[in-house]
Amino acid sequence: MRILFTATVAAVALVAGSALAQEEKVVNVFNWSDYIDDSILEDFTKETGIKVVYDVFDSNEVLETKLLAGGTGYDVVVPTGSFLSRQIKAGVFMKLDKDKLPNLENMWPEIQERTDKYDPGNDYSINYMWGTTGLAYNPEKIKAALGDDAPVDSWDLLFDPKYVSKLADCGVYVLDAPTEVFPAALNYLGYDPDSKDVDQLREAADLWKKIRPYIRKFHNSENINALANGDICLAHGWSGDMLQARDRAAEADNGVTVEYSIPKEGALMWFDQMAIPADAPHPDNAHIFLNYIMRPEVMAKASNYVYYANGNLASQKFLEKDVIGDPAIYPSAETMKNLYTVTAYSPKVTRVVTREWTSVKSGN
Repeated sequence: MRILFTATVAAVALVAGSALAQEEKVVNVFNWSDYIDDSILEDFTKETGIKVVYDVFDSNEVLETKLLAGGTGYDVVVPTGSFLSRQIKAGVFMKLDKDKLPNLENMWPEIQERTDKYDPGNDYSINYMWGTTGLAYNPEKIKAALGDDAPVDSWDLLFDPKYVSKLADCGVYVLDAPTEVFPAALNYLGYDPDSKDVDQLREAADLWKKIRPYIRKFHNSENINALANGDICLAHGWSGDMLQARDRAAEADNGVTVEYSIPKEGALMWFDQMAIPADAPHPDNAHIFLNYIMRPEVMAKASNYVYYANGNLASQKFLEKDVIGDPAIYPSAETMKNLYTVTAYSPKVTRVVTREWTSVKSGN
């Protein structure tokens, strides 16, 4: 990929040259699993000479534990917005040097307004991807279990025992992510999904306990292949993962169909942000990496691979039609109005949520 303006190319080259003179040619990245096209990393190294050491995680809790302990050795990490806000307050990240990030001009003002809730002024992070957390399902298996009137556009499909109990045999997976599952339950119960009220959170846990007997597994990544292979019929999951499952099934031509629904009652809108730890060993290289990621063609390539929306407005003309034209990835303005965001739990509330979620999973 190439930056659109010669002046920008010169500026980036100047930054890269000075950085490489001071730092070893490496940038250590810690990102979600299966979350980038490997060719992006290869092209970055070819152009800059900076080797990308790339590690992956599958939960915000794993990332946060490492960050709060310090000394991770990572230069770029990708926390979700609600975790990012708490980590900023803990002094985990360094402020971005925006003079080294000319490609910030490509970012999407509407998304920046939303991420400002977690990172005021967007001073510590850039948006990598955003999406929703909803329900993916196998329409044939759902129809076989529930008939033609299955509420596939509603959280009833998961939270109402009269429906989900009939899906236990064909398989139900749920995310093992407290910051995702509690807001969904709170919203379904008619509460503020961002509620920090302990009694309401316990009521949300009770809702999960009622349907716990019908859930086969709690996992943050196995739902993709399980759906694509036809091993399960319903999954609570992140939009991009669910759409990857849909496309893997289509490519395999195995007779499995997967569809994704943003329930009519509303769904969580989340943001995965790229940030630089305060103790990053190669902060200049990290800035070069972030600036590269913000090229429109590069960000589009990432979205075309993972099937998530991104916060780069200039990238949209490079997106594949089945990405930019899919309302499950880029929801309509009307659907966007019904999406909610949540903020981080305090340490006290986190202890309650963690204890309640452990109880849900154990079936106690």
